[in-house]
Amino acid sequence: MIKYIRFVHKEQVQYGILHGENIEILHGNSFSNFEKSNTFINIDEINLLPPCTPQKIICTGLNYSDTILEDGASIPKKPLIFLKAPSAIIGNEDSIIKNQMIETLTCEAELAIVIGKKGKCISVEDADSYIWGYLMANDVTAKDLQKEDIQWTRAKSFDTFLPLSYEIVGDIESHNLEIRTIVNGNIVQKGNTKDMIFDIPYLISYISNVMTLYEGDIILTGTPGGYGKVIDDGDTVIIEIEKLGSINNTVISSNNSWCLK
Repeated sequence: MIKYIRFVHKEQVQYGILHGENIEILHGNSFSNFEKSNTFINIDEINLLPPCTPQKIICTGLNYSDTILEDGASIPKKPLIFLKAPSAIIGNEDSIIKNQMIETLTCEAELAIVIGKKGKCISVEDADSYIWGYLMANDVTAKDLQKEDIQWTRAKSFDTFLPLSYEIVGDIESHNLEIRTIVNGNIVQKGNTKDMIFDIPYLISYISNVMTLYEGDIILTGTPGGYGKVIDDGDTVIIEIEKLGSINNTVISSNNSWCLK
């Protein structure tokens, strides 16, 4: 298992491999040309950044067999994909901001894939070779706005609506990982990636036949049953995924005057 991180050190953006409290600096500026430097620094010497810089974030809806369908919904025969704005990304322990126009805010635990190289029309058989690694993600959603709109862009893309882990974890088996959501200390969602309807190689192949995937692009693979726990001001949300760890974010209500009501 390899943990890649992106950070600022001495005013320079760099990548490294995390070894406990120490980081081995990587030469190169992309996954395709990384080289180990054998130079180590302590994690206290750096400022963590979002783990990658995606051109796009592709999400997958209703992708678990244990999903309890809402009224009018049905299990998709093909992957249900939509986009989420990269500007929604925040890190572990950053705040989820509930915008003034939102009444009902929910959380969804998801395993996210980070793409490691450019690919178009990728075959299912080759899909694993395009994976840089995996992240923990919380697909925060304005549920009331999602019901108002035909498209989900607004409901999914507010600033701070995509908490991600800082570490891109590579070289793990991803088909049997437990996923949990914990709100204020209570387990509200529990599932396993083995219950995906469309598995990860299929998703990569399917999406790449629609749009070219680039290094750093992120694919959210869907959320297990039990999703949609309502969260509000002051709530603490923890997303846990086996082998990856956990992320912890607290909700705060926005009182900025520029926000629409």
